[in-house]
Amino acid sequence: MKTFKYRLRPSKRQRKLSKAEQGTSERAKRRKAVQHIHHRIANRRQDFAHKLSRAWVNSFGMIALEKLNGKNMLQNHCLAKSISDAAWNQLITYTTYKAENAGRVVVLVDPSNTSKRCSLCGTMVEKPLSIRIHACPVCGLVMDRDENAANNILRLGLESLGIALEAPAIRRGE
Repeated sequence: MKTFKYRLRPSKRQRKLSKAEQGTSERAKRRKAVQHIHHRIANRRQDFAHKLSRAWVNSFGMIALEKLNGKNMLQNHCLAKSISDAAWNQLITYTTYKAENAGRVVVLVDPSNTSKRCSLCGTMVEKPLSIRIHACPVCGLVMDRDENAANNILRLGLESLGIALEAPAIRRGE
């Protein structure tokens, strides 16, 4: 029967490593197992970033991304592990160099208020992070908060290139 030495979570391997006595061959073996797990995690993260960035570059001529400040975001202890695990800067770096090689454009936009501003009328709608639905009291637009932010990021990216979008309400009413 085959055994899988490295299938355990890194935390369990890390605990076993910390229990091993300093300077022993057992500790060296356990340290190597922990290194192997971390190496595999890093490879998976890097592979995902490469594949996603390639898909974006192949699919779109212009890619607009938020210019996020990861150091400030890591100060939120509730989200810090998830944010650092996502490796956003790595994804932005890969997307940028692949887009340059393919003749595509990557635009980094200011992330301030992208999820609070209504993408239809431009009104600021204050809401805490726990509210996941954007509901504008002015124009009545109701949509997912992330979709609203994506529309705002796209608009800001196009504006930075000198391309202005018509308001969707104007196009419908022609």
